[in-house]
Amino acid sequence: MAQTETLETDYLVIGSGAAGLAFTDTLIDECDAQVLIVDRHAKPGGHWNDAYPFVTLHQPSAFYGVNSLPLGSGRKDAAGLNQGLYELASGAEICSYYERVMSQRLLPSGRVTYRPMCHVLGRPAEQAAAGEAEFESLLSGARTRVKVRRKVVDATYFSPVVPSTHRPRFSVGEGVRLVPPNALPQLLQVRPDEPPPSRFVVLGAGKRAMDVVIWLLGAGADPDRVQWVVPRDSWLVNRVTTQPAPEFFNESIGTMAAQMEAMAAATSTEDLFLRLEACGAMLRIHPDRWPTMFHFATVAPGEVEVLRRVRDVVRLGRVQALAHDHMQLAQGRVPVAPGSVFIDCTASAVEARPTQPVFQPGRIVPQVVRLPQPTFSAALTAYVEVHYEGDKEKNRLCGSVPFPHTLAEYAPAMLVHLWNQFQWGQDKVLRQWVRESRLDGFGHLMSGIDRDDAPRQAILARFRAAAPAAMANLQKLATAGGA
Repeated sequence: MAQTETLETDYLVIGSGAAGLAFTDTLIDECDAQVLIVDRHAKPGGHWNDAYPFVTLHQPSAFYGVNSLPLGSGRKDAAGLNQGLYELASGAEICSYYERVMSQRLLPSGRVTYRPMCHVLGRPAEQAAAGEAEFESLLSGARTRVKVRRKVVDATYFSPVVPSTHRPRFSVGEGVRLVPPNALPQLLQVRPDEPPPSRFVVLGAGKRAMDVVIWLLGAGADPDRVQWVVPRDSWLVNRVTTQPAPEFFNESIGTMAAQMEAMAAATSTEDLFLRLEACGAMLRIHPDRWPTMFHFATVAPGEVEVLRRVRDVVRLGRVQALAHDHMQLAQGRVPVAPGSVFIDCTASAVEARPTQPVFQPGRIVPQVVRLPQPTFSAALTAYVEVHYEGDKEKNRLCGSVPFPHTLAEYAPAMLVHLWNQFQWGQDKVLRQWVRESRLDGFGHLMSGIDRDDAPRQAILARFRAAAPAAMANLQKLATAGGA
């Protein structure tokens, strides 16, 4: 295909998902750079375009999205399992929000160019070294060469994998009815004359599988017709502790102080998670099971109660093969009732990828610099890019946090997380930006407490007193490998 166009830009941002848009939004706020965004999707929003229709955020809308444009109305939910807590944007709301970000904020700036339905060719590292890149239209095949004056920003490195676009890592036999969560709302509408599935077999133990189970039961499915294949139980973040408003100060900042104290006192990884559970920071669905996984999935206590209604929980490891009358798991074979439908929730939202420096010659690879906030992390990365000199200094402020998968990986991840926050706190200008950032969530709570508010000042004092000991003890736990 002949080349049809040549462009120049300061920053080439690959990906118009949550990280790419949060980065671009802050970048154009802090400097006069020109930005070109290239993405394979038809609309901005990244993986949200492919998500199942009943998906919502795990944590409040108040600190998700881009810094310059609020997401949601700041209301509390008056009904449902999130009742009394701050709203969680739905997938449709998030997609609409990102369209507004693009059409009302980024494009009107006159400094952002957006090319959807396009694929960047080659490797970002090679593009950064060459100072140029090339992308191809998925519709026409036309290619465009781009001269990059400053940096290539690979905002796809930590992109989630969604069920509707991944390939199962197990074999599927003839006659097996396997669907992604996206298909559930239309399952009976497409074939209204057919009887409903005899059983719903949910494959996977992550937040998506939990969403599916909760949706099925909420839509009227009998809990005894739901079979849940759980390769590993998971620790869960208590959503009550993530509320970004003064009336939840004790639950949010108070629990943070208790977490610091738990991290300072824990004698092992197991002891740490028990302490985090005791202070209300962590939940588990089945108290008699010891979870071995932690991905920062966040739930309300009411959701845990719903999940406990499913009694047929299969714990025989990962799925290896599905047949019309049985499923083969890593540790055994389980019969399957005729007429069952399998729901594939085995795609990991957070694939295990090695961390790398965020700032590299000619290249930026946005990653999580504060758990578990990818949009805040991307926005802070953009701020640091503009206001600090040299990759060494920038990486000092933006250490890539390894996302934990096992419990033993939690202490090393939190150590980098806390070290980053310590670095920001030592820099007056950066500290102020964090406190004023909409995406921060809690900085304004901690900095806005009246000096005469003795109970809340006491909580802040506990937090500050425990933080150094927490970092020291996390270093021991990380070195010991969680022993």
